[in-house]
Amino acid sequence: MTRVLAAALILTLASPASAADPDKIDLFHADAGGYKLYRIPGVVVTKAGTVLAYCEARKTASDWATIDIVLRRSTDHGKTWDEARKIADVPGPKERSPVALAKKLGAKDDVTYNNPVMIADAGGAVHFLFCLEYMRCFYARSDDDGKTWSKPTEITASAFDPFKKHIDWKAVATGPGHGIQLKGGRLVVPVWLSLGTGGSGHGDSVSATIYSDDGGKTWKPGEVAIPNTKDWASPNECSVAELSDGSVMLNARSPSKANRRLVTISKDGATKWSEPKFDDALPEPVCMGSLLSVPGAKPVLLFSNPDNLDKAGAKQPPAPGTGRDRKNVTVRLSTDDGKMWTAKRTIESGFSAYSDLARAKDGTMLLFYERAGEKGGTYGRLTVARFSLDWLK
Repeated sequence: MTRVLAAALILTLASPASAADPDKIDLFHADAGGYKLYRIPGVVVTKAGTVLAYCEARKTASDWATIDIVLRRSTDHGKTWDEARKIADVPGPKERSPVALAKKLGAKDDVTYNNPVMIADAGGAVHFLFCLEYMRCFYARSDDDGKTWSKPTEITASAFDPFKKHIDWKAVATGPGHGIQLKGGRLVVPVWLSLGTGGSGHGDSVSATIYSDDGGKTWKPGEVAIPNTKDWASPNECSVAELSDGSVMLNARSPSKANRRLVTISKDGATKWSEPKFDDALPEPVCMGSLLSVPGAKPVLLFSNPDNLDKAGAKQPPAPGTGRDRKNVTVRLSTDDGKMWTAKRTIESGFSAYSDLARAKDGTMLLFYERAGEKGGTYGRLTVARFSLDWLK
């Protein structure tokens, strides 16, 4: 009996699956902290190793309701976290978006802060961009790992208004998720711009980037990366990553008939984007996805999104380009800059939606994502999953 127990113990300790399964830590719960739900996760890791997890805190479920942006910090690679606090506040009276008023989205006195994006600078600073009413964009900075932030500075005129010669936008948003700093120092933030059509006010959109070459002091628009065409329908929320040769990949959500992610590449992250292509290996249920470049002797590229094209309860196959169930958030790995995706693992098989990837200073991979509550449903929790590249491979 002793030998049997000893053998069982050895097998248990040696089991790679049980030892390497992701740890999951819930950071935000619906109907807690004074908010109806929490959505739109983003995560970065500072030069010092502090993990910053941020999101929208919504008074109702609407994209256009009263929404605050909140942050939690971790100084032990995502194991434990401090309390949540608001980090976006633009002083003075706020003008309600004409799109929201025309479409009766939310209440007249709602104030919508939306789409937070951060960049962890190699020099130690953290750059923070967010939008107000889907029509104004602001920039703030932290030099103490997210403890305090500078007064927000509006960058709409310099970074977004020049796009009007390409699209007469009525709604704009950054990211969501995280932006990047290129090896040469340039800061790049993915964005989308919309004519404000459709029931959501987010329709007829294009994907692009904005950038800064002076450490966030000033921001400029790049070129439209993916236009709105018959084949590339309303590209919108997008993610960026620097590839091994220094070029930048932009990977976008789109309700195109292919139901696949759209991908384009630029040498500088702002101009001369390649012709967009659908990546047949990346299903698109019409949901946000995240990219992350992981440096090293053998650099890899990661991608996360809900890996699903099914529609529960559908009496016939869903029409091409329509949304599918948000579930089965999965992380994929590529060793050749996204030409092929050679490994994938499911993080959450049930309801799961938006996600953002980061790498902790100790090498642990982090996925901050939306999932159901403990009793089911949708958008019940924002959770950080901690896992290793070995588990993914």
